[in-house]
Amino acid sequence: MAQIMVSTYTGVMNFLLGKLATLIMGEEFAKFRRLRKEVKFMSDELSSMKDALESLADVDELDAQTKRWRDTVREMSFDIEDIIDDFMLNNGESNKTTGFVSNTIERLKTLRARHKIAGQIEEMRNLVIETSARRLRYKIDTPMYKVDTPLSGNVLIDPRVATLYETAASLVGVEQPTNELVKLLVNKDKNMKMVSIVGLGGLGKTTLANLVYGRLKDQFNKCAFVPVSQKPNIPKLLQSLLSQLGSTKTSHDSELNVLLDQLRGSLQNNRYFIVIDDLWDVQAWNVIKCAFPENNLGSRVIVTTRIKDVAKVCCSHQYDHILEMQPLSHKDSRKLFLHRIFGSEEACPHQLTEVLVEILKKCGGLPLAIISISSILASEGSNQKERWEHVRDSMGSTSNLTLERVRQILNFSYKDLPPHLRTCFLYLGMYPEDNKIERSNLERQWMAEGFICKENGQDQEKVARSYFNELVNRSLIHPVDFDNRGSVKSCKVHDMMLDLILIKSAEENFFTILDDPQAITSLHCKTRRLSIRMQLHDPSNDTIVFPRNISMSQVRSVMLFGNYSNIFFLSKFKFLRVLFTDILEGFIADLTGLCKLYHLRYVHISKTHQYKRPIQITGLQQLETLHLYQPSTDIFQYTYSFQLCDLKILLSDGICKMKSLKDLAGFDYVGNTVEIIMGLGELANLRNLTLVCSTTPVDMERRMDALSSSLGRLSNLEDLLLIGMKGCIDGLLPVSPPPTPYCLQRLLLSPGCWFSSVPSWMVELRNLGELQCSVEELLNDDIRILAELPVLAHLDIKIRKSIDKTIVICGGGVFPALKCFCIQLRSLAYLTFQVGSMPKLQNLKLKFNACTTGSKQNRGRPEGVEHLLALEKLSGEIYCKGATESSMTSEKYALWNSIKKHPNHPRLGIKLLKYSDLL
Repeated sequence: MAQIMVSTYTGVMNFLLGKLATLIMGEEFAKFRRLRKEVKFMSDELSSMKDALESLADVDELDAQTKRWRDTVREMSFDIEDIIDDFMLNNGESNKTTGFVSNTIERLKTLRARHKIAGQIEEMRNLVIETSARRLRYKIDTPMYKVDTPLSGNVLIDPRVATLYETAASLVGVEQPTNELVKLLVNKDKNMKMVSIVGLGGLGKTTLANLVYGRLKDQFNKCAFVPVSQKPNIPKLLQSLLSQLGSTKTSHDSELNVLLDQLRGSLQNNRYFIVIDDLWDVQAWNVIKCAFPENNLGSRVIVTTRIKDVAKVCCSHQYDHILEMQPLSHKDSRKLFLHRIFGSEEACPHQLTEVLVEILKKCGGLPLAIISISSILASEGSNQKERWEHVRDSMGSTSNLTLERVRQILNFSYKDLPPHLRTCFLYLGMYPEDNKIERSNLERQWMAEGFICKENGQDQEKVARSYFNELVNRSLIHPVDFDNRGSVKSCKVHDMMLDLILIKSAEENFFTILDDPQAITSLHCKTRRLSIRMQLHDPSNDTIVFPRNISMSQVRSVMLFGNYSNIFFLSKFKFLRVLFTDILEGFIADLTGLCKLYHLRYVHISKTHQYKRPIQITGLQQLETLHLYQPSTDIFQYTYSFQLCDLKILLSDGICKMKSLKDLAGFDYVGNTVEIIMGLGELANLRNLTLVCSTTPVDMERRMDALSSSLGRLSNLEDLLLIGMKGCIDGLLPVSPPPTPYCLQRLLLSPGCWFSSVPSWMVELRNLGELQCSVEELLNDDIRILAELPVLAHLDIKIRKSIDKTIVICGGGVFPALKCFCIQLRSLAYLTFQVGSMPKLQNLKLKFNACTTGSKQNRGRPEGVEHLLALEKLSGEIYCKGATESSMTSEKYALWNSIKKHPNHPRLGIKLLKYSDLL
């Protein structure tokens, strides 16, 4: 299959050409020769236009006539697709059980329908002819050169990326200010101390604050790191602070004084460390600072800002300090630049030295600019002098460090992208500033929009992952979380990159931001994507209303952020493909309009207080992703705090007809019938499945059998998550044959359910990379089963029963890929690692009770930790209910003593938890 380019101008064209091809190839449709001829003509003409658009994609400056022609073609493509979709939609309402071609033919059998479609096709044909003629009339020529092609093969995250972020202090020149700031903050002064870090965007303020936060947070009782957007939602910011500090959540409509009082109460008797990142104005600070009591416990607050006046206001007391960030020296600039390209300074070819100096001069010592430009060269693996000179010449003539100068450099990074990556990059602007973007959500949104096309038979999801990885490798998006295989789980967009995205989006009419109810009336018919970001604070009027005279049928993506009691306007977006909401808890989501959006491919509805359920969704046969809940915490880090939505997905028996579904989250194991649970097994394309179980049903055994049968038929299932299920689940998965043995990569089971022992079928899960489960007891055979899994990188296991024998992790290459091991048991005196065990283990996390049996000197101490040669960090969570102060001290000392002989001197983090017993 030939590679298909997808840019901001050709993305819709690919969908359109596909639909026209469907019409042309239909056997029955061929009988209507005139219509078939007209459609074939349009298809050929539009294909030529698409080729022309692709050629224009990389031209730096277009004349006014060419720009208008390009924009006309784009909008014409949308309009033609609207006509076809409208035809499909009307026909689909009458008969949703048959396919598009069959429905089309049925409709064409009536004379009236034939006249209508003939008129519409004639109208489309004339529009295409006029647009083509305009190009010839004004002699619009396209350049004759090779356009970059989509990525070939499977692009992986550059293995240096994670390392570069981890060693940021030494690479971006902030090692010295980091050490100075740490020294300033850790002194024994009991007065509260504020530090402001001020400087131009892109200088590394957030990097510096994050490094200091990472080093010091274990020394404080309460810690939080909160970003502030340019237009901050103060209540949401305070809610985020409360959440990070472990406080009970308040109602969404709590007054500011209630939130501030709760924050002060949480911090009053604790030594706290807070980072407020990217503060823009004094007014916001005057509210935020009220949350921080001066309790004479040595608390610390860091504020980063671009504005000196804000920094001065934040640091108005004698104990406070302002740190002004400076551009990197030439030495540090060179080090950062060359490490990103070659891995070291010494590896740089001699012939590049002169042009390197000129490039660095133009970057002006700005880390963001240096990273952006070096990533262009690193992603190509290029050390050709001609390419370096081209980059140097394209960066302009000035090196003055100004906002406009930074934009010029970042714009070059954007222009260097091939067209298909530009489209994916611009889509990031649909998310608000400082929003953490989940990679899996973003990739599926790209696919639903049609930005990702199959290349040479490649899997579409793998292509999407390659596109995402390429944006990471080019440093256009900033990784936030990595999984245990080195893949990025979530990302953010630097605010200066986001500024560039907003400029480009406005130029290309890519998306529209709606953050003011009054702006609704100014929306025009060319709006293709909507990012709605409103805070409606009046409980009696918190509904968005679109006037009747404004058509929204042309919109392909809608994202909602903020608080809305109703989103009943969904029915206005009849051609919608992507629906994503991030609505505050406590608001009602009215989804009754969802069932009529037949073109939907992606639906993600965030956790809210209550849902008005969709009447019927099995008619959405193009749906690929369905998320109707969102866990509020990381399943690995907070295994005891799952938060389930109130929604139970009630589906008719037609779930088996939703053949396109690849990702289903929030399927309620109790709220659906046994027949529907059996129907899950018909979803042959399903790759990701999250089941919720809020109560224990009476017919649990029957449901377990049905679920076991369905799971055994899901041959493409890669991720399986069970949330809320309780009790023994030995019968959950089929014993023979094993559950999708060659595909399952992630199996996560909530702590309330368990196996009596590790099931024997797990040995067949040869692709399993992540496992979280509980077992009644862990036998030697159980360890052997897990130890033989070849790619298992993350293991989180809880042992429920008390044990009086030693658990031995043998040597000899067992657990060959394990990097993170978390184990919960009553006493670590019963855990031993032999020489050669877990050769790649980097992170060991131990959870146990302080009050256990065993000799005093061995209490809480695992044996043989020094044999874990790759170990970098040992974490201990010690549950101390009823423990004396001396016993807790003994536990901490024993754990420290277990690593003091380790050759790597791994980091040690210990938490004493007084809530309850672990088991």
